[in-house]
Amino acid sequence: MKKLGTMGKIAAAAAGLAVVGGAAYGIPHLTGDAGGAATEQRLRAKPGPVPRPSDAATTTPPATGTAPAPAPGKPFTLVGTGDIIPYPSIVQRAAADSAEQGGHDFRKILAGVEPIVSAADLAVCHHEIPYGRPGGPYTGYPLFKAPHQLADGLKDTGYDSCSTASNHTLDDGYDGLVRVLDNLDRVGIKHVGSARSSEEAKAPALLEAGGAKVAQLDYTYGTNGIPLPSGKPWAVNLIDQDRIVADARAARAAGANVVVLSVHWGSEWQTAPDRQQLDLAGALTASRGADGLPDIDLILGTHNHVPQPYEKVNGTWVVYGMGDQVASFYEADKARGNMSSIPRFTFAPAAAHPGRWEVVKAEYLTQYSDMRPPFRVVCASCDSSDSMYAAVDREVTKAVMSRGAGEQGLTRATR
Repeated sequence: MKKLGTMGKIAAAAAGLAVVGGAAYGIPHLTGDAGGAATEQRLRAKPGPVPRPSDAATTTPPATGTAPAPAPGKPFTLVGTGDIIPYPSIVQRAAADSAEQGGHDFRKILAGVEPIVSAADLAVCHHEIPYGRPGGPYTGYPLFKAPHQLADGLKDTGYDSCSTASNHTLDDGYDGLVRVLDNLDRVGIKHVGSARSSEEAKAPALLEAGGAKVAQLDYTYGTNGIPLPSGKPWAVNLIDQDRIVADARAARAAGANVVVLSVHWGSEWQTAPDRQQLDLAGALTASRGADGLPDIDLILGTHNHVPQPYEKVNGTWVVYGMGDQVASFYEADKARGNMSSIPRFTFAPAAAHPGRWEVVKAEYLTQYSDMRPPFRVVCASCDSSDSMYAAVDREVTKAVMSRGAGEQGLTRATR
C-alpha cells in the first residue's frame, strides 16, 4: 500500500470527516471561485516598477498636509487573520452550538484562537462575505450569505477591526453589504473596504494603541463580475495604486502614525505571489512622503485560500496571503485551504522619527480549520502534541518562509 505524505494524511482525515459532517449537518458545500479573478486584477491594478527587496527609499511626489505631531508612546502588538468564509456546514455548526432556538453562535468555533486575538493590542480580521436576511436562507458558493451573529462571535473573540472588500462583498447585493456594516457597528467593530456612503468610503478604519493612531485601508481586485450598485460607485474599494497612495497620505495628514493596508489580491490556490502582488507590493512599499518615510507601514494580503510568504520589501513587511481562517475544504487537492498563518507585528515609537512607529518584532503563528467534529479553528503552532496540527504547522511554515523571511527577522511563535 502506498504511504500517504503529510498533505495526503491531512486530506484523508478531512475527507473522512466530510462524510461524517455531511451526515451530521446534512448540507454539502462547494468550493472555489468562478473565473475572472486574473482578468479583473490586471484591469484594476496600476503597478509600477518592481524594486528589489531592500531598505533603500524611492522618492515619489511629496505628500500634502502636515506630519503627525510627536507624541509619547509605547510598543503595541497588531495581529491579523485571514479570510472568514462560513460555508453551509460551518453555519450549521454555529446553529448547533447556539443555545438559542434558530440562533447561530460562532464563539466556540473561534475559541481556539481567542487567546491570541484578544491578547493583541489590535486585532484585524478579513470579513469575506455578506450577511443574509435574519432567519436566512444562508448560502455557500458561489453567492455567500451568512448569519449576522458572526459579528457577535468576532467581537467576543477580540477583533477591533475588519476589512470588508473582497470578490464576494456584493454576493447579496448592496443590501448584504449594508447588513455587514450595520452589524459590525452594532457590536463595536471598526470596518473598512466597503461603504454605505461616499464619505464613509473615503475614511479609513481608525484605531488607537500604545499612544499611536493607526489607520487601516482596504481594497479588492474585483467583485466576481458583479457590477457596483447603480449610483454607488463608492460601495466597494477597488485596487488602484494611485488611490491607495493618496488615501495613505490623507490618513497621515489627518494624524495617523501608522498606516496598515489590507488588500484582496493574487491568484487562488497559489503559494507563490503572482505578478500583480509583486508589482503592487514593490510600488507601494517604495512610495515615500515628503519626509522620505514610507506611506504604508504594513501590508496584509487575503484571497488566495492558502498560506503565502512573508517578505520585507523596501524595508516594509508584506504578508502576501494569510490563507483562509474559517473554511472547510475536504477535497484532497484543497486541503491547504484549511491552513493559514497569523501574523503578529510589534510596533514601537521610531526614535529617529518623532510621531512615527516602526515594526521592531515580526512573528507568525499557524492556524487550522479542523473539520473533525465539532468544527473548530485552532492554533496549530500552539499544540505540537497533535500530529495533524504539527503537520499543518510544518506546511504553513514552509510557505511563510519560502521567500527568505526568516533571514529578514521573522520568527515563529507558539503562544
